[in-house]
Amino acid sequence: MKYLSEYRDPALVEKLLKDIERTTTKPWTIMEVCGGQTHSLVKNGLLTLLPDKVRMVHGPGCPVCVTPIHLIDKAVYLAEEKKVILCSYGDMIRVPGSSKSLLDAKANGADIRILYSPLEAVKIAAENPDKEVVFFAVGFETTAPANALSVLHAQRQGIQNYSILTSHVLVPPAMEAIINDEENIVQGFLAAGHVCTIMGLDEYYPIVEKYKIPMVVTGFEPVDLLQGIAMLIKQLEQGDYKLENQYSRVVEPNGNPEARKVIEKVFEPSDREWRGIGTIPGSGFEIRPSYAAYDANKKFEVNISKAAENKECIAGQVLRGLKKPHECSQFGKKCTPANPLGAPMVSSEGACAAYYHYAQVE
Repeated sequence: MKYLSEYRDPALVEKLLKDIERTTTKPWTIMEVCGGQTHSLVKNGLLTLLPDKVRMVHGPGCPVCVTPIHLIDKAVYLAEEKKVILCSYGDMIRVPGSSKSLLDAKANGADIRILYSPLEAVKIAAENPDKEVVFFAVGFETTAPANALSVLHAQRQGIQNYSILTSHVLVPPAMEAIINDEENIVQGFLAAGHVCTIMGLDEYYPIVEKYKIPMVVTGFEPVDLLQGIAMLIKQLEQGDYKLENQYSRVVEPNGNPEARKVIEKVFEPSDREWRGIGTIPGSGFEIRPSYAAYDANKKFEVNISKAAENKECIAGQVLRGLKKPHECSQFGKKCTPANPLGAPMVSSEGACAAYYHYAQVE
């Protein structure tokens, strides 16, 4: 656990903790949606500093964690059987599919490359015109502009051997799915600031109004998170519900209009399967028909059967905020980062990985 003296502004951290303690009179359950926020809460020991009445649960805001098994299997198939150059962000490499991960396929000789940008994959395609290059496009709204730009960049250069395997998921529909879950225990949300930096705030007002649930858009530093929690607790204690923007130094109400234009040009909303959760209507992006030549799903027409989750893994309950990672019977035993049963144990934004690495047990 971190001590107050270790924080960038320990006096402000202490003040916020006292404000939360003073304001809280009832038990409240709050969900931070973003996996990056989860890691900040756990790594910085904030969960142990909050009052006992404030319970933080961890949401599905880890795109790697919710990528369906059959898409990982498809990526493995493209690399092994279709002999494509399969490019991916590093987080996806070790996530288990039904029988193997991309790292296993790479160890077996498949040409799988870890990149930091999809534009690198476009360059690889230009340099290898005799090979198909597929970028595994995983992410929330935050990474969608770069993935869309890679398609536009390839089209402008006349590169025909480039495509993306899309696994984009969207935050607002996931929040609604959590609220509508019959087992839901969430009473207020910390919304992901980086997503709102792209998309703005408009999609969240209807959720707040429809479900009478408070929401605060929050950053990632300890002070950001504590300010967001303090704002949310104040609303809950007063019986209020509204959307507030703690992250106003970064998030504009309209988001980034130019980035949104790029997204809308290349992608369209679609239903999307979330690993451990199920299909959520309108919760994903698919490539528009006008850019079908860059859609790996259409280009290769690979049919991969859906595979069942590991029965010993409770990732779905963790991603819905119903369980904490250490409440899994296999946490730190059969399931470790070196041998993950589920994606949240291996992803850098996964709640299970955060608890494992930072020994956060409440």
